[in-house]
Amino acid sequence: MREKIIQKAAELFLNLGFKSVTMDDLANEMGISKKTIYSHFRNKTELVQETTMSMSELITCGIDNIIALQKNPIEELYEIKRFVMVHLKDEKSSPLYQLQKYYPKIHGALKEIQFECTHRCVAENVKRGIEMGIYRENLDVEFVSRIYFSGVMSIKDNGLFPTEIFSKAQLLDYYLEYHLRGIVTPKGRKILNSIINSNQE
Repeated sequence: MREKIIQKAAELFLNLGFKSVTMDDLANEMGISKKTIYSHFRNKTELVQETTMSMSELITCGIDNIIALQKNPIEELYEIKRFVMVHLKDEKSSPLYQLQKYYPKIHGALKEIQFECTHRCVAENVKRGIEMGIYRENLDVEFVSRIYFSGVMSIKDNGLFPTEIFSKAQLLDYYLEYHLRGIVTPKGRKILNSIINSNQE
């Protein structure tokens, strides 16, 4: 039951936001009593904490599985982008903004986990790309992985990139192409162009 509650809570939080969803909403949605929810979670903050960590773990594991396939580094980044989009497809309410505003501690912990995961993945990705000659060899790996994370965080800022102007999928596409065009060699550019062209068909 605990897992089912986390699953449904994640769905509602992504759809409606962390602040907007009440324990009553969750109980009604699941057809169970609030008492049942409270038998698993002391309060809403604990539920938010467990749900965000569970979602974060799911995405981190998925990304690790993609990396384990040892694909071409450019393809790998597109594969990760697709995977993340599938899991955050219903993110309509800027839940991260609500999380940051109403649950700053949980948001801080989540950001730390996201940084560790992104930093590690992008650093490995850049090193492999350099070895394969598809990324420029004069890149500072540490800089590229940190600036990549910083950009990903920025495009999630609804104030900077309002959803009325950009869809989430569009933003990720734009950002990934922007990132890759800055680091590829002519050989890498050919691979990038063919991926972009095949995605547009």
